[in-house]
Amino acid sequence: MRLHVAAAVTTLLVLAPLVRPGYVLRYDMVFVPRQPLRWDLIVAADGLPRAVPQDALVSLLSSLVPGWLLQRVVLVAIVWLAVVGAGRLVPARRELTRLVAAIGYGWTPFLAERLLLGQWGLLLAYAALPWLVRATIGVREGRSGALPRLILAAAVAAVTPTGGLLALVTVLVLLAGRRVGRHVLAAWAAVVALNLPWVLAAVVTAAGGRSAPIGVAAFAARGENWGGPLVALAGTGGIWNALTTPASRESPLVPVVTGGLLLLAVIGFPVLRARWPAGCADRVGLLAVGSFLGAAVAVLPGGQAALRWLVAEVPGGGLVRDGQKLLVPYALCLVLCAALGGERVASRLAPPRDRLVLVGLLLLPIAVLPDLAHGAAGRLQPARYPQEWAAVRAVVAADPGPTLALPMSMYRAYRWNRDTVVIDPLARYLPAEVVTDDVLVVGDLVVPGESGRVSELRDALAHGRSLAGTELRWVVVQHRSGGTLVPGVLDGLTIVHSGPELTLYRNPTSSAPAPPPVGRWLAVMGLCVALIVVISAAGSLLRRPTAW
Repeated sequence: MRLHVAAAVTTLLVLAPLVRPGYVLRYDMVFVPRQPLRWDLIVAADGLPRAVPQDALVSLLSSLVPGWLLQRVVLVAIVWLAVVGAGRLVPARRELTRLVAAIGYGWTPFLAERLLLGQWGLLLAYAALPWLVRATIGVREGRSGALPRLILAAAVAAVTPTGGLLALVTVLVLLAGRRVGRHVLAAWAAVVALNLPWVLAAVVTAAGGRSAPIGVAAFAARGENWGGPLVALAGTGGIWNALTTPASRESPLVPVVTGGLLLLAVIGFPVLRARWPAGCADRVGLLAVGSFLGAAVAVLPGGQAALRWLVAEVPGGGLVRDGQKLLVPYALCLVLCAALGGERVASRLAPPRDRLVLVGLLLLPIAVLPDLAHGAAGRLQPARYPQEWAAVRAVVAADPGPTLALPMSMYRAYRWNRDTVVIDPLARYLPAEVVTDDVLVVGDLVVPGESGRVSELRDALAHGRSLAGTELRWVVVQHRSGGTLVPGVLDGLTIVHSGPELTLYRNPTSSAPAPPPVGRWLAVMGLCVALIVVISAAGSLLRRPTAW
């Protein structure tokens, strides 16, 4: 019960601004009133499956509940599951130690930075990892009901490709060395099946699976203070985007606190080994070391060269160019061991100093990272879509077809959204395929996209050629969102709607949309297989309930 109280308080502190109506639109986080279930959201025809199966799941769920409510459920679940999961996983002998681990995992720089970047899908994997580790240890020890719990936790993690891979590696490592029995094979097979949606989507896409090597430098971990990038990573921070880093991470005291936490973790790791089943702590430690090295490769000597080769030559290698997101197992191990280290130190002190040590350790994350509170110091604020957007959606819904969003840009900054940078919401708002730019600008670096179709359109726009001769049915010009248009590109198009925010053009010469490629059905089959695995696991738990 105390863990749930801690989760409720933490959630309220972090997400307080969400009591107001509207949608939090920030970087990669976009929710709309009702996201349509379109082919391009299930599997992109010529782009890498970075949001598979995330987009399809949001489309399905937003047909049942409004988007504003779904967003709040997801964000609350992230913080709540992280706090309760870590509190239940730590093998503590004191309730205060359990709360130290719970609050510590629910209040990390990693969570703050990825939340500010809008990567809620990755944060679901972060929140699910303690539950996954606990269930996998249960499978390893042959506990009843552990297998379906493992599958459900892995399913939450596998909302994104990165989360799915983290879940797969976690299960493989924790179950390695055990006799390969029925439950171990079933666990491995289930987690592989949960990764099928994005794997099959990557197989059928025309993007080729390779990424631009320049992205390695753009997404390398970044130093946040005098400690440099390695110290930032050691404290679970170091994200590549300086605009999503809390200001408190620049404090000169942060590296000192990080060093203290690492010392406590070293003290606490033997306690973890002693209290967990044999071999489990060593495997979690191996996962932590591996994830830290994966995050740090780009800032180690020769690391960027190796990563450039990987992303350019190996299909799917682009998944690791943003290495900091791989820190999830490290963050969990650090928090667990630091909490147990604090308990070990406290056990050598007389009352009430022992409790004071643990209370201080409990409050330390909040003291060091105070600007995670109140929606990251007010940076997570809901906004409302202008009514004009609904009017444009209604027109497009009457005759859906390929739609181009102009000016070409992957990210927008709207006045009605407090000029907060957000990935173009039109791609999820309209009931038709929306073509947006896939070029990413990071500081002075320009990371090219993978879509040949977008590249052709960008070339046509750059040379001022009219869009009337293209396959596009609609063109939406977004005013006051940044970018410019070359004169002549809209010649031959008919204005259907003109407003202060949007102007909608119809292409009178557009052709009927082509049917979806047969290969896309392969990705749908992968999604169906994953859903069947999840439903089967949930049904098993309902028939024979066991404690989480």
